[in-house]
Amino acid sequence: MRKLFGTDGIRGLANVHPMTTDVAMNLGRAVAYIFRNERSRNPRVLIGKDTRLSCYMLENALAAGICSMGVDVLLVGPMPTPAIAFLTTSMRADAGVVISASHNPFQDNGIKLFSHDGFKLPDRVEARIEELLDSPTLQKEMPTGKDVGKAYRIDDAQGRYIVFAKHTFPKELTLDGLKIVLDCANGATYKVAPAVFEELGAEVIKIGVEPNGTNINEKCGALYPELMQEIVKTNGADMGIALDGDGDRVIVVDEKGNVVDGDHIMAICAKDMIENKKLNYNTVVATVMSNMGLEKVLKDLGGRLVRTQVGDRYVVETMREKGYNFGGEQSGHLVFMDHITTGDGILAALQLLAVMQRTKRPLSELASIMETFPQILVNVRLKERVPLEEIKGLEELQSKLADKLGSRGRILIRASGTEPVIRVMVEGEDSDEIEAIAQELASHIEKQCETA
Repeated sequence: MRKLFGTDGIRGLANVHPMTTDVAMNLGRAVAYIFRNERSRNPRVLIGKDTRLSCYMLENALAAGICSMGVDVLLVGPMPTPAIAFLTTSMRADAGVVISASHNPFQDNGIKLFSHDGFKLPDRVEARIEELLDSPTLQKEMPTGKDVGKAYRIDDAQGRYIVFAKHTFPKELTLDGLKIVLDCANGATYKVAPAVFEELGAEVIKIGVEPNGTNINEKCGALYPELMQEIVKTNGADMGIALDGDGDRVIVVDEKGNVVDGDHIMAICAKDMIENKKLNYNTVVATVMSNMGLEKVLKDLGGRLVRTQVGDRYVVETMREKGYNFGGEQSGHLVFMDHITTGDGILAALQLLAVMQRTKRPLSELASIMETFPQILVNVRLKERVPLEEIKGLEELQSKLADKLGSRGRILIRASGTEPVIRVMVEGEDSDEIEAIAQELASHIEKQCETA
């Protein structure tokens, strides 16, 4: 049972366990120890971050821990999470570290880890890292003298990623004539994202590009598209693109200001890939949270949807295991495996723009391919984490309500991987019916557990 790692790394309130400099330094040592012993040459670990104030202290602590184990550090500064995955492989580093709490507010922070191949670490490696944190092994293995590691700053890291991202866009196309509103959430993409879209020819109206250490995700970005919607409508833009704090997810709005979520983007891109025979096995991989409408449209197109548990890492694991090349989450984590190993908001937006430019159709028309079934999500916050199986009577109630709902919908109850929260999701044809079911389940959980 992992104590620190959730579904997407370690996350919490900065300067409170586990997001402290002590833990970060020891984590750096554990990562260095594992990857130092995996490969024979002088190992290197690449570190990137978002724009949170606390990234400075955690970056220095991680670098100190890594160097103390005789491993060199490559510092790239504020960069989106997918850029770290790309640069880790491109620069032949042994591992990549991202300091970010993604879409969370600035006072939180997190640490995500990538292996040398650009993929997030499997559960077993994360479990091994946790074992080392409480083991005397690290203290015994620390080198001295000339064997201590060094830290280098990579000044051209942003340019390398910008070139890579642009190369994923079809060479025969440009973004000339398109007006785009781009919201970078005052986060890690604030420099690279505008450059990518502008250099491909788009007129870009930029918002969320003035980070100050405390305004990341503050009423902006993928979780708060309202400002972007207004600016799109006011300026007659062709679309809006909202990235989250670390740039691994994207939500877009059409020319009318309507939100187009990850499920709709998957439907649009899957149709294009099926028609051009580029979707492996005509299969899209998504999580249990994706709308039933995506499943229906794929079936109509002659494709199919494979579902995984929540978390883009599990989408990627299934894609790798079965040879699928496209998948993602409703929240906007979209993985185009032909180009990159993890969710990439900039890259996903470029693939969507390529479909728009090829078809010469507005986004609102493309998005109409999918009908969204009503979906209710209720979050029940607890005082501490409680396993679902320990909530008395929940399984029986869920089974009873699922039988009542039948083929007209579905029920999903899951525990958050990062917070003491139980998430209740009900989806179906009738809004009133699924609302009543969701509230009944949430009320039962509240009665059986201590809620915050």
